[in-house]
Amino acid sequence: MTSTTATGGTLEVTTTSALPPDRRRRPSINPRQSGIYVAFALIVALFAVLTDGALLEPQNISNIIVQNSYILILAIGMILIIISGHIDLSAGSLVAVTGAICAVLTVNLNVPWPLAVLATIAAGAVIGAWQGYWVAYFGIPAFIVTLAGMLVFRALTLMVLGNQGIGPFPEEIRTLSNGFLGGHLGNIGLGPLGGADLLTLLLGLAVVAAATLTQWRARKARLGYNQSVEPIGLFALKVGAAGVVVLFVVVQLARFKNLPWVLVLLTVLVVGYSLLSKGSVFGRHIYAIGGNREAAALSGVKVSSVTFWIFVNMGVLAAIAGIIFAGRLNQAGPTAGYNFELDAIAAAFIGGAAVQGGVGKVIGAITGGLIMAVINNGMSLIGSPSDRVMLVKGLVLLAAVAYDIWTKRRASTA
Repeated sequence: MTSTTATGGTLEVTTTSALPPDRRRRPSINPRQSGIYVAFALIVALFAVLTDGALLEPQNISNIIVQNSYILILAIGMILIIISGHIDLSAGSLVAVTGAICAVLTVNLNVPWPLAVLATIAAGAVIGAWQGYWVAYFGIPAFIVTLAGMLVFRALTLMVLGNQGIGPFPEEIRTLSNGFLGGHLGNIGLGPLGGADLLTLLLGLAVVAAATLTQWRARKARLGYNQSVEPIGLFALKVGAAGVVVLFVVVQLARFKNLPWVLVLLTVLVVGYSLLSKGSVFGRHIYAIGGNREAAALSGVKVSSVTFWIFVNMGVLAAIAGIIFAGRLNQAGPTAGYNFELDAIAAAFIGGAAVQGGVGKVIGAITGGLIMAVINNGMSLIGSPSDRVMLVKGLVLLAAVAYDIWTKRRASTA
């Protein structure tokens, strides 16, 4: 007997009782999904060697996270739009205009910072709704709508700020962008590694334990439905390797200071949006629209409504990124957000999103963004000029898309 299940926008056909247990549980590796993590590990290892270990120093790891947090936030929204078969070219301009709105509210009008942040996020949602309306209900292609938005919102930023920036921001917003969790439990000795923040270490252990439990429960559920799973040894190796990587990063952060607040925010967003995309009806509808828009509509999916709300969501996340970026610089500037949309799009495609839509994962987009961040940081550490950095990033993006198309053709031939 055969059954078809949808997982992450792809269809997997598994044979159940007709196959013996040992064949039902053979390992299955999807090169389109696993290749990105292997590439990430190789890139980190390469730059760790080229920089004599400076890439993996505690302060540098913290800098990579803090300096690229807004791109990773944009990548979360961008991956959902790309999965649905659309694109957003206005994300960078949204970062600029929402940062300007937050600056006007907090600096010029002296609005309390919590209200200013909420108002800025609401403004981002309104802007997203504006663009979503033209795409979802008026039928204009997203490429055109967001290209127009890129120009319009950049112009509005210049009208609000002129040639001067607005700042400084309140301390609380700067702390969200650049600050760290307080050391409420003190430090603990790690032998030759020195002292490390105990609270950060405990939070890291909790995250690893929760992720391991989630993976174990998912494996048991697949076994309950007689679906194919990897052998227990391979499962333990994969979960253990991921846990070691997370704990290494956590230990390095705990040695430097503590967890950056933006990393806490990113973790919440990644977990929340991963659950949304994989475990909710709305998430499955996004994949269905990207896979086959007409079939999704015939199946009862409200295509226009889903499309509208993913653009609203993009506006909200762009506003959050705009607040963080402006807070990090302690100023809202007219040139903020230039090319941010390109970095977010590149992160999504490098992370495994398909050009045609219907395929992609939030964690993949985050991994793609981290690959770009490591390339930027690593080449900066070895003194490479900016033109060479752009060259390498462009080649990596081209290779990722070519790899996606090659694996798809190979699967179709098989």
